[in-house]
Amino acid sequence: MAARSERQIPGTRVISPSPTPTEPSTPAGKDYFGPVTRSSTRNRTKRVKSPPPIDENSVEEDTAPSPDPDYRARSRSRSADVGKHMRRMSGLTPSVKSDKPEPNGHLSPADAARSYWREISRSPSPLGLIPIHREWRSFIHRHEIPRKFLHISIGFITLGLYASGWQKTSVYPALFYALVPIAFFDFLRHNWPPFNRTYIRTVGAFMRETEAHDRYNGVIWFLLGTWSVLWLCPKDVATMSVVLLSWCDTAASTIGRLCGKYTPRVRRGKSLAGSLAGCAVGIATSALFWGWIAPRYEAMGIADNTGINSFAFKGRLALPDGVRNVFGLSRASSMISGGLALGVMSICTGLIASASEAVDIFGLDDNVTIPVLCGAGLWGFLKVFGNG
Repeated sequence: MAARSERQIPGTRVISPSPTPTEPSTPAGKDYFGPVTRSSTRNRTKRVKSPPPIDENSVEEDTAPSPDPDYRARSRSRSADVGKHMRRMSGLTPSVKSDKPEPNGHLSPADAARSYWREISRSPSPLGLIPIHREWRSFIHRHEIPRKFLHISIGFITLGLYASGWQKTSVYPALFYALVPIAFFDFLRHNWPPFNRTYIRTVGAFMRETEAHDRYNGVIWFLLGTWSVLWLCPKDVATMSVVLLSWCDTAASTIGRLCGKYTPRVRRGKSLAGSLAGCAVGIATSALFWGWIAPRYEAMGIADNTGINSFAFKGRLALPDGVRNVFGLSRASSMISGGLALGVMSICTGLIASASEAVDIFGLDDNVTIPVLCGAGLWGFLKVFGNG
């Protein structure tokens, strides 16, 4: 009876779970393998392998093992040789994020405080130094419409004063009287931050961000350049120098921004497209002034071009006496006048204007270099070839 009951009760087999990597394996568990199906085998081959288990009883290479059975190796992050034996285990070592923001192609206000930012003529996006540049990003900052409008208007004002009979002896003292207070206020704003903030809010639309803190306003250089040529040069040369500054510089800047990337670069910040545009505008301006405006208002008796206000260009160009004697030419054969002389003078004016706009002299502002170089170039050319 006892034997029959033993046959009715089947023997049971207790299956223990597999040990975890941190639990020590027993000798009895080494021979055990759970049931395996084809689908589990296929899934296990596709599955990404997990990192190898960490041996908690391992020690550093330069640390001797301890005889204590409860010894645990200290963390690698506390090791003195942490930089020598560290190895990254994917999924276990968290990535450390840097506090520095990723570059996005634009300048940030923090970068604007560094010393190199003053060398940048203009940035693709506002630096945050002048608030109105952020509010009117395309109208004021990118295209500089108010600044260019002011720049162009100076040329029309100059021609209007000439057509009204004004003489340069009456204009350049007024420019000097305007230069002194504007320079004083600009010096004051660089040394008094509250006044600088008010100044920027008032006339910031006509400024570049490079002029916000450590560069003087371009109006100062504009007044200084125009005052210099009106004081030193003849009447027609001084008038042309101011108009070339007003129109050629604006044309070169506008065309250079639009088409400069398609042409070679003359120098940093100056392209061949901008230089050609300045040359073309210079030629047209010279032909307009010497060919129509000056003769018209002189014939009407409005413009007095005699005495101290006489013109340097009198409608004739001739070779110098030394060159004429070398080639054995007579005075009449070495002289041109009329439309031919006007054409040569116009081409020369365009080349001088383009070169003055492209050249860089000790990093000076182009509002002072362009009129001074144009005045010196035109007056020098007429001194040599204008004695016909």
